[in-house]
Amino acid sequence: MHVNPVTVDVIAIDGPSASGKGTVAQMVAERLGFHYLDSGAIYRAAAHAAQQAGLDLENAPALEQEIAAVAGAMELRFADGLILLANRDVGSQLRTEGCGREASKIAALPAVRAALLQRQRDFRQAPGLVADGRDMGSVVFPDAALKVFLTAGVEERARRRALQLAAAARPDDPKRLIGKENSGNIDALFAAVLDDLRARDERDSKRAVAPLAQLRDARLLDTSGLSIQQAVQQVLAWTREVQSGEAQSGNPQNGNPQNAISHGR
Repeated sequence: MHVNPVTVDVIAIDGPSASGKGTVAQMVAERLGFHYLDSGAIYRAAAHAAQQAGLDLENAPALEQEIAAVAGAMELRFADGLILLANRDVGSQLRTEGCGREASKIAALPAVRAALLQRQRDFRQAPGLVADGRDMGSVVFPDAALKVFLTAGVEERARRRALQLAAAARPDDPKRLIGKENSGNIDALFAAVLDDLRARDERDSKRAVAPLAQLRDARLLDTSGLSIQQAVQQVLAWTREVQSGEAQSGNPQNGNPQNAISHGR
């Protein structure tokens, strides 16, 4: 039976880089049996595709239309845990810090955002969707049943990311501070990651289209003092609240009873 996508419930989780929203969103989707959209992966894939096409993303604003054309035409698929671009697994390339920075640059371009809008909306399928990003609740799914703004202090986010990079010993961190000879230089890595996150926050919050900000109807979840499991449990509790109709209309801390989440459609 055909299901109208507009009737499929969405949980939109927005927030800044390294806030943990991707991990939380994916775990919530698994617990609910919903589909999962990592919108950041789509922008990272677009940045990678643009670079492969020979476009200089250091000059991204001047190449906005060219980048948008590449983004709109890229052959992108998510299958069996892989991210396939033109049938090539590019997951490892997209997870680098460098690709994240380039994605942040092109995400500020209105033409690129427009080119990728429908591609993101196509993920809305029964029985439901958990989507994470920066404009999931404001632009991509403004009618989301539950909207969450998940964040943490920038220094806490930098600490988490630095520890993650150090543990992975990857050579792709900001300023290439991790390697065999300096993998223990966590203080220098922290400083570089902190600078990078502040720059990304600046771009994301001040871009002309869909700037990153907490919506009035989004619930604030500051994970600074929380574990991943605690954050997941909070989102699930809010989901149950909305599902039961306990939320009060117009109160961003209590959700909207008009958009009840249902399971097992």
